[in-house]
Amino acid sequence: MAYLYETHLHTTGASKCAVSGGKDYISGYIDKGYSGIIVTDHFYNGHCSLSKSLSWKEWVNRFCRGYEEAKEEGDKRGLDVFFGWEETFDNCDDYLVYGLDKQWLLDHPECRFWTRGEQYRAVKAAGGCVVQAHPFRQRFYISRIILSAGCVDGIEAANGGHEDPADDVLAYHYAKKIGKAVLAGTDIHEASWIYNNELYGVYLENKLNSIDDFVKVVCNNEIAGIKTETGRLDYKGSEKVTLPVEIRDENDKVKSRNWKDFV
Repeated sequence: MAYLYETHLHTTGASKCAVSGGKDYISGYIDKGYSGIIVTDHFYNGHCSLSKSLSWKEWVNRFCRGYEEAKEEGDKRGLDVFFGWEETFDNCDDYLVYGLDKQWLLDHPECRFWTRGEQYRAVKAAGGCVVQAHPFRQRFYISRIILSAGCVDGIEAANGGHEDPADDVLAYHYAKKIGKAVLAGTDIHEASWIYNNELYGVYLENKLNSIDDFVKVVCNNEIAGIKTETGRLDYKGSEKVTLPVEIRDENDKVKSRNWKDFV
């Protein structure tokens, strides 16, 4: 038996672009046969709705509300809900952080100012993991594609928010090329999507008892499979990259600009 989990979900608790609150997702994901979800609201330097004028304690308390509301409803209804977040750098590249908690955030206000490398080393030291979200996303507000190959444990190879399957195919080949775990996430922002569009996610061989179990699966590259639209990663069309590309190492230094070497 495989267990299905949503890995990329936003709520109105902290994500400026979200439409639904945390508790609004629970019944839908139960209906669709998911074992659990991971709430990953936009973090401090991303598309976050929370004011930076708040004290750090108040900011963290508000940031966690979407997850906490989802967790409360999930506990009532029988759906496991776990905590994570999505951080952004230079308005270009995004990273899903798993395995840390509210207290860790309260204890680390300096995380707001980290580089990619500093984030990765600190998260790993605390027992978490980092996954690059939609690495080949190409949109008007993104100035360049940054592939942080040395600062991630996995790659989101399929993202439910992409209209062009080529972006996902490139990400899939990239993940395979650098030998990282392959994930998929819906990147869902409103509960109505559950019934009106395809949901994405990851299949695991064992049920998660905690977010630590998920971290181990990612770091050991033991994702059993991914859920996407049928044939999504079999797309054979033109895979174009129109933006400048930087492939960065573990020290966040550019080691290549030729994306074709990595797909």
